[in-house]
Amino acid sequence: MQNTLGALLDPHGDDTLAIGAPGRDWLSYGGLRSLSADVRHALHAMGIGAADRVAIVLPNGPEMAAAFVTVGQVATTAPLNPAYREEEYKFYLEDLKAKALLVAEDDDGPALAAANAIGMAVIRLSVPQGAPAGTFTLASDLSGSGDLPLPTSEDVALILHTSGTTSRPKIVPLLQSNVASSAQHIGTSLALTPQDRCMNVMPLFHIHGLIAAVLASLSSGASVWCAPGFDALKFFGWMKEAQPTWYTAVPTMHQAILTRAGRNADVIEQTGLRFLRSSSASLPAQVMVQLQDTFGAPVIEAYGMTEAAHQMASNPLPPRAQKPGAVGIAAGPQMRVAHEIEDRLTEGTGEVVISGPNVTPGYEANAEANAKSFFEAEGARWFRTGDQGAFDEEGYLHLTGRLKEIINRGGEKISPLEVDGVLLDHPDVAQVVTFALPHPKLGEEVAAAIVLKEGAETSDQDIRKFAAERMADFKVPRRVVIMDEIPKGATGKMQRIGLAEKLGLVEESAS
Repeated sequence: MQNTLGALLDPHGDDTLAIGAPGRDWLSYGGLRSLSADVRHALHAMGIGAADRVAIVLPNGPEMAAAFVTVGQVATTAPLNPAYREEEYKFYLEDLKAKALLVAEDDDGPALAAANAIGMAVIRLSVPQGAPAGTFTLASDLSGSGDLPLPTSEDVALILHTSGTTSRPKIVPLLQSNVASSAQHIGTSLALTPQDRCMNVMPLFHIHGLIAAVLASLSSGASVWCAPGFDALKFFGWMKEAQPTWYTAVPTMHQAILTRAGRNADVIEQTGLRFLRSSSASLPAQVMVQLQDTFGAPVIEAYGMTEAAHQMASNPLPPRAQKPGAVGIAAGPQMRVAHEIEDRLTEGTGEVVISGPNVTPGYEANAEANAKSFFEAEGARWFRTGDQGAFDEEGYLHLTGRLKEIINRGGEKISPLEVDGVLLDHPDVAQVVTFALPHPKLGEEVAAAIVLKEGAETSDQDIRKFAAERMADFKVPRRVVIMDEIPKGATGKMQRIGLAEKLGLVEESAS
């Protein structure tokens, strides 16, 4: 198994297609290796080596994909969300202790302002006229001593922050061996070959797009076609041009794609996807079935997180079953269930834990978080995922929800995923996210935010009545909010934690 980014690219033929984009010529593996050498020389001439961190703020697309893969062969990459404001960039750039910020040559936005404010060096990325997708040159005022040692398997390749929905974001360092292992785990579970092509619509400042779409493809000698982000209106036009064999997305993206699938049946038929993949949030069973029916292809739901360099479990390809409501079988690391408080492995329902070559060595400069998140048992070091779940008799993992998101209504524990599943069976409901609403006597009450299908008309009382006929009374949402759109995070995931505050419901429940 290759255990560095550079080693992942080595085996593939020079003329094999690697990176594509709308309206652009393809970059071959030979071209990507040549670009990697140019980037290595440029960064070494700037005095940037394996121990240095380069923050990257680029729009989604082939240059962002190529920058991650090439800079990551020389230094530590730290991709940041292009939508951040100046104060956010200041926080992340200082927290990362980055040596330089990499931006597009014409970028004069808040990332640049933040770098200038803290005296950080800037590297400019230029795209030569008419160059193949992903091709770029680098320029900076930095200067160094020339050739430096290349990263080893134990050097950090990628740094990301956790989302920080309930606390200060934690720094997750992922070693060269972590990201290489995860890319190869994904390639194996999806049986990727050089004949495969991924159409990437995921953001490339997030682990899902970086590893599952880009690095898993390139580690397998396959190609990745990089869209400039997700746009449901352009999705099928891109699909027609890219001719992918698969794509990966979060559930809200799949749902948006489904709303436009009917009028694009010809593109779906002409493309003939080998499979679709979903990850980063639980895929409602109803959506999985609808996707399978619409695309005539298996839907592979996978389970990942930043600390695991993405993939932990995945539904297998046919002939094994893709179980709606399950996140699949172990697909890389060992997976077990642990006691939620005591540091020991157990059976039945509990906290999902993992151990393997793709797991981060630990949060940076955060002894408290590491003490809570890691423990030793049965000769292995286990990481607590924060998710509650259980394995069925065939080894498929069924998640109950995030432990922090489980609703505690007067001592009754309620899985928001279970309530989501019931409400999505309502004929008028398109999207739902169940969440905890603070309650003065019970501690927490069940609430749900809902988006109706186009043209549908129903009331919150109708939805509550529907739920009451299908689940125990204590699980029925006491508050249903019908909305045009549910607030989402930067990667398109609907967020349960903090939703009551975002919707202004906390003050109401207290009054």
